Amino acid sequence: QVQLVESGGGSVQAGGSLRLSCVASGYTVTTACMAWFRQAPGKEREGVVFISPSGAAAYFDASVKGRFTISRDNSKNTLYLQMISLKPEDTAMYYCAARAGPGCGVWYNSRTDFHYWGQGTQVTVSS
Repeated sequence: QVQLVESGGGSVQAGGSLRLSCVASGYTVTTACMAWFRQAPGKEREGVVFISPSGAAAYFDASVKGRFTISRDNSKNTLYLQMISLKPEDTAMYYCAARAGPGCGVWYNSRTDFHYWGQGTQVTVSS
């Protein structure tokens, strides 16, 4: 059974930083495409950034370029999202997601493209 467990969320002031973690069990983080999504209140869940099995990363959301970095530690089977220069508009529930099969790219950007999900971790940025 695949489980993705996120942690690291919290409340910070604008300009602050957080690092989110997603520990995977029943799934190897190099198996297929993994990504971070976020969902703000009253809005759709949207892709933020993804990483391919080879380690190549790209952004679904251009607004986070230069501020958010996705990475993984294969030895810990963990996915990370380093966030710096946080803005109030980054406030959302952040979700770790993984695909069950091949394929990875900016066109796999909807929640239905990912098969496994964590429970989410809340990030709140105050001005």
